[in-house]
Amino acid sequence: MEKLVYSPSLSGRLASLIDVGFGTFRGFVRLVLGELEFLGGRLGPFVQIRPKAVKRLVFVCLGNINRSAFGHVVAEGMGARVASLGLSTTTGAPAFEKAVAAAPVYGFDLTAHRATNFTDFKYQPGDLLLAMEVRHAHELIRRGIPADAIALLGHWSRPHRIHIHDPHLHTDQYFRTCFAIIHSAVANLIEELREGESPCLTR
Repeated sequence: MEKLVYSPSLSGRLASLIDVGFGTFRGFVRLVLGELEFLGGRLGPFVQIRPKAVKRLVFVCLGNINRSAFGHVVAEGMGARVASLGLSTTTGAPAFEKAVAAAPVYGFDLTAHRATNFTDFKYQPGDLLLAMEVRHAHELIRRGIPADAIALLGHWSRPHRIHIHDPHLHTDQYFRTCFAIIHSAVANLIEELREGESPCLTR
């Protein structure tokens, strides 16, 4: 009798790839659109930094309980002066439980993190605000942050991810992918800042 071998459908495989690699199909589309903007030169102001002018790294996302919270703790662990904020959050909110669970995979602890809403954040000259999404970078400008004080963190990730999709309420697998992207981006950014003798680095 011939043995039956399970073979997942193409659509099933694609769904799994999207889930693990991009969170959702929308996340994949936003990444593609962002990369096209980057390749077309439209994101130039958000991918160039002046290391000697950077005194503090400020990680930005929507809730400041997942992506920017993790970027904050990674950069702090690498010797940078840091802060983080959410564009729409509740100041004092703890990191999301899945973020807390995923952080130790990379050697970091988010249990003490508390969110800061944009309205409770005070911009200081020398801040470099690191956005996870193109739309967030534009929103920061709309809220009065100078364009030359904003950069897209994913530009420093390897592989390049100009859009880092929100993992909130998505799978554990995508949380790990998202945090791996952020960890890579922060490490590469810190290296560039160190080479450029940025005053944001304390060690």
